[in-house]
Amino acid sequence: MNDSRLIFEKSIPGKRAWLLPATAVPHYTASQSINAAILREIPPDFPELSEIDVVRHYTQLSSLNHGVDNGFYPLGSCTMKYNPKINEDLAAIPEFQHLHPLVPEKMAQGTLSLLAEMEDYLKAITGMDAFTLQPAAGAHGELTSLFILKAYLRSRSQEKRTKVLVPASAHGTNPASAAMAGFEIITVKCSTEGLVDLAHLKTLLNEDIAALMLTNPNTLGLFERDIYQIAAMVHQAGGLLYYDGANLNAIMGLTRPGDMGFDLMHLNLHKTFAAPHGGGGPGAGPVGVKDFLKPFLPLPVLAKNSSGYYWDYQRPHSIGKIHGFYGNLAVTLKALLYIKAMGAEGLTQVSRDAVLNANYLRVKLRQYFELPYNRPCMHEFVLSANNLKPYHVRALDIAKRLLDFGIHPPTIYFPLIVEEAMMFEPTETEGLDTLNDFIEIMHQIYQEAVDSPAELTSAPHRTPITRVDETLAARNPKLRWKPANEGGNEKSGL
Repeated sequence: MNDSRLIFEKSIPGKRAWLLPATAVPHYTASQSINAAILREIPPDFPELSEIDVVRHYTQLSSLNHGVDNGFYPLGSCTMKYNPKINEDLAAIPEFQHLHPLVPEKMAQGTLSLLAEMEDYLKAITGMDAFTLQPAAGAHGELTSLFILKAYLRSRSQEKRTKVLVPASAHGTNPASAAMAGFEIITVKCSTEGLVDLAHLKTLLNEDIAALMLTNPNTLGLFERDIYQIAAMVHQAGGLLYYDGANLNAIMGLTRPGDMGFDLMHLNLHKTFAAPHGGGGPGAGPVGVKDFLKPFLPLPVLAKNSSGYYWDYQRPHSIGKIHGFYGNLAVTLKALLYIKAMGAEGLTQVSRDAVLNANYLRVKLRQYFELPYNRPCMHEFVLSANNLKPYHVRALDIAKRLLDFGIHPPTIYFPLIVEEAMMFEPTETEGLDTLNDFIEIMHQIYQEAVDSPAELTSAPHRTPITRVDETLAARNPKLRWKPANEGGNEKSGL
């Protein structure tokens, strides 16, 4: 077999990648040190390889993983942008990396001062009055915010407000988080312009409404220009306005959620300021609130007195703890470094460049694919592959074909209000050459769809694993390797 075969199949008896030195310290065999009842009758059949075999195997595997560092990643709504590696290095300084979360406060004053500085920056960027840095991801921030909302309603004896409004253009985590917090979800229709339908919103606002969850710009990449009116309508009905900060990369330095009328919000530090959020983490989803919601922030709250910074647990109206310790410090530090390096002017330029890149792609690509909402966008936009239906080509086929060019596909089939949706977010870190190359590739894919659709419907062709059945993979996953003669999939390595 060639070098791409599985590490188990490379095993050669007698090879080894370790050499332990002799020691005078007495040692015990497994049977002496471990209860025999939990030992395997037959020892595990570990592969036998040299060190270089192991290194090459895992290096080859790592090269198969697509990331911002090795290719264009226009995954809509996810802000997969490049962030300077120096931030990673600084956040990994031993004094930060090895700081125990339960170290006495007096021994961590430097780190606590940095967390306080971060809270101040986030308040200035968003227009909120207070922050907690504890939530570990965006959806965790949403859930924390909804718990704060619930505590606020309870303090006002308004438990009857059990419904949360979510626009049809919202992120999928919004209704999921609201449901987890125990709210009933009501969908607000979108207008023909892709914005909140004000007439429909008006019919839904009553004494049962707890909040409207909204991101601005929305998931279509369109700015809700009636946001002041929306805020007034929700507040007049007694509800609160919640801001999903996933799209903040489009408005930093240009406008602030707090100035639009939002009462509470979360941010995604791990994609807006710190690092692309692929791979499952770690993340950080700080929550910001207006003054009247500060009593309900989770415990503990970072505070300061004459002795310095400390964790304040004396908050009788708090929702309690939502994280094992005090948040993901490394992500917060990387985000802080990013903000300090960029400065106010730099963050504003980030927003302007992100919007410019998205609109450049939108105008160039609309000649090949449908553009459901043909108006200037913010940081992202949504196309449709509906025009390729006569050739039996779908958005999924385009996404698969892009893999052959070393490009991560856009988000597809979301938002649900656009049939055969493809959502692109180029971010501000991509240059004109990259964007032009991508436009040419999309043109080629469009032409293939018209002239030779089988090229798309059978794609990808150049990846280690070709077209798979996603439904089968989700319902019947193979979570460990098996030899082909034991029911394994030799071709895919599953």
